[in-house]
Amino acid sequence: MHKGCAITVGDLGEFGAIQRISGRLPQGAAVLLGPGDDAAVLRAPDGRVVVSTDLLIEGRHFRRDWSSGYDIGSKAAAQNLADIVAMGADPTALVVGLGLPGDVDTGWLDALTDGFRDECDLVGASVAGGDIARSDVVVLGVTALGDLGGRSPVRRGGAAPGQTVAVAGRLGHAAAGLALLQAGRGAVDGLDELVGAHRRPRPPYACGPEAARLGATAMLDVSDGLVQDLGHIADASGVGIVVDPAALPIPPLLARAAGLLGADPVEWALTGGEDHALAAVFPAGVSLPPEWTVIGDVVAGEGVRVRGRTLKEGGWDHFRD
Repeated sequence: MHKGCAITVGDLGEFGAIQRISGRLPQGAAVLLGPGDDAAVLRAPDGRVVVSTDLLIEGRHFRRDWSSGYDIGSKAAAQNLADIVAMGADPTALVVGLGLPGDVDTGWLDALTDGFRDECDLVGASVAGGDIARSDVVVLGVTALGDLGGRSPVRRGGAAPGQTVAVAGRLGHAAAGLALLQAGRGAVDGLDELVGAHRRPRPPYACGPEAARLGATAMLDVSDGLVQDLGHIADASGVGIVVDPAALPIPPLLARAAGLLGADPVEWALTGGEDHALAAVFPAGVSLPPEWTVIGDVVAGEGVRVRGRTLKEGGWDHFRD
């Protein structure tokens, strides 16, 4: 693709219905032609387009009795935008496929759209369009697009022995929030931040492109659990990774929730998914901004080892009950 050319994506006509219903969908600078036609037209200033897609299914990834339409829209946008910044790119647009049951009303749909809009606003992206169909439960298929701004993509396979592993963003918060909801303790005073983390993750968006500029050799977003996701870097790079659990950022709030539920906050940080923090590998000696916390090292070998611990589970498995 030549620099400055435009791309078309998807069959977006029906998603214009959401725009007409709510009037809430913005069009960012990357969107030349938004909802209302058979396809959208987007700018591709870098000449390359970063693309990621994800699927959220009611009852598997969210519950409408636990999360509002706004929560679900924000979460669906966040987890896809996080994939884009994890490549070192800047998000530009989302395309949304939406399956809706008959009991969804216009107010819920407005709130869902607001969640998408507000999350996209955080990174200067927009919803370019999508499609709607009838389904038995709410289903969201989201495709995110991004621009590298002339940078090389940061892949999973560039880590080397002697390099440093660091994280940016929250770990274990979403897992703690889910555990509180499952235990019927979601309304405990002072722990609403953790429940909110399950409903609406807060990826450290700016840290992805920042890591690319700092020379990160490998990076991904922590969606399935820190240990499991670091395992993807280890496998792709042909190296081992050693994590120091004492270095993990465990705030008092997480420790308080763990004490209430008889859980281990370090276990949440190591294996809990859906916070969409960023984990990256940097060359030794790189001075990292305060948003990044060094948690381990890359070594010769294979797999991920946590000093002094044997984990009960390695992280989220999409096919495990």
